[in-house]
Amino acid sequence: MNYIYVGLISAIVSFTASQVMLRLSHKYKIYPGIRERDVHTTPTPRLGGVAIVLGVGAAFALATVLPAFDRVFVDPLPVIGMSIAIALMAIVGILDDLYDIDWLTKLGAQLIAAGVMAWSGIQIVSLPFGGIILLSPTMSLILTVFAVVLVMNAVNFIDGLDGLVAGVSLIAGTVFFIYSYILAIGPGHQNYFNLATLLTASLCGALIGFLPVNAYPAKMFMGDSGALVIGLIMAGSTISVTGQVDPGTVDPKQFIPAFIPLVIPLAVLLIPLLDFGMAVTRRLLNGKSPFTADRKHLHHRLLDMGHSHLRAVLVLYAWTTVASVGALLFMFVRAGVAAGIVLAGFLVTTYLTLAPLARKKKPASTKEKAL
Repeated sequence: MNYIYVGLISAIVSFTASQVMLRLSHKYKIYPGIRERDVHTTPTPRLGGVAIVLGVGAAFALATVLPAFDRVFVDPLPVIGMSIAIALMAIVGILDDLYDIDWLTKLGAQLIAAGVMAWSGIQIVSLPFGGIILLSPTMSLILTVFAVVLVMNAVNFIDGLDGLVAGVSLIAGTVFFIYSYILAIGPGHQNYFNLATLLTASLCGALIGFLPVNAYPAKMFMGDSGALVIGLIMAGSTISVTGQVDPGTVDPKQFIPAFIPLVIPLAVLLIPLLDFGMAVTRRLLNGKSPFTADRKHLHHRLLDMGHSHLRAVLVLYAWTTVASVGALLFMFVRAGVAAGIVLAGFLVTTYLTLAPLARKKKPASTKEKAL
């Protein structure tokens, strides 16, 4: 119930703030022109991220007065570090949404935000490769900053269709909340209330409140101020869980579940990470900056294949659901059963993805038969 309260207040504040930002943006014409790579055809406000940040902030404010969350604030440093990082990325995102700042400035701000988060204690401290490997402080810092910046940019790169990032992040956040909650109440933990679950519940609530103005056809976009903050929170919550695992207390029988945070982020962020990797490779091979914008992202390719705007979004939702829920299934059923369900899900999703190509070929084949 405490998490429901937190998520509810986040949704209410986010929904209210998005309505206010929408009206202010139209009243004062705070929206950019149409860019060559844009899918939409009419100028649309891009400050929806402000509503998301306010929703998350309201959720944390409520959590500070709920006794159940006292454990989260016993050590205030991680909360302070996360708050500073979110504020920094929100400010930089807003400036970019309004003035389109250069990629190097944004990257520098991302490195600082990730560094502040790592400094506050939210770090990747161990890896389960050939046993549990404890990282040195330097390696922990480098790996944490790299992971956070990677996730922020991956989420930001797929922000090109109405409701895409909000929906994908909501699906991923819901799955991760379930995982982190289960891990928290598992053997040796007994801590229902921690920073990871609070961050995830707050973000999911904010996304629910924002989706009514962002779903197709979108009245408002989240902009960089939303996408970068979402990526930061998702990375922070994931690393927070990983950093809480004490290798000395891990039950060998629970070894894989205890380190699923290393697998679930790859699953829930399958689409963003895949799109990011393809974009960086494509641009470097063409001799361009990896942050140079283009119109060759996965969602653009789906549109070019023949999917409608809405159907392209739903296809990407499906891929995210299959990957994230599939990863979570390994905690509940035998590995063989989980693998079978995931494979079936991927086959169905692949069919849905390629269906427009099959429809395009049918007229040609029918004409050939007539001849």
